[in-house]
Amino acid sequence: MESSPTSSGYHLLIDQIGHLLVEGRRKAAQSVNTILVNTYWEVGRYIVEYEQKGNERAEYGTQLFERLSKDLTLQYGKGFGRSNLFQIRNFYIKFQKVQTLSGILTWSHYVEILKSDSDLEISFYAKQCEKENQLKDIIFNDDSTS
Repeated sequence: MESSPTSSGYHLLIDQIGHLLVEGRRKAAQSVNTILVNTYWEVGRYIVEYEQKGNERAEYGTQLFERLSKDLTLQYGKGFGRSNLFQIRNFYIKFQKVQTLSGILTWSHYVEILKSDSDLEISFYAKQCEKENQLKDIIFNDDSTS
């Protein structure tokens, strides 16, 4: 009678499947986020390289961001407003080594962190966000096993 839908064994089966689904969805979201962050980093790199044309500093006064925003939005949809392109560019400038990017932080984390003008603050906040997210994962993973 252990396989009866009303038995405790069946409820355990539902719980195990549920935990598996929740963890799979969490991992999928984390993978998508990592790809998005890395893609925005690459977009920022392309913008900086195009903008600077090999020079140490960019030529200002060009209409690059307005034109890029218009063309990317027409071709790829939302998400390429002028201010978002500036954020993507700044993201690359502040994190020029892709290895320094966290697999834990979301694009939203980086947008908030980059509001600071201080490289020291940016580094501090990035590390704090990582610690808080790791702690949250530990707490939620521990809760799911009980």
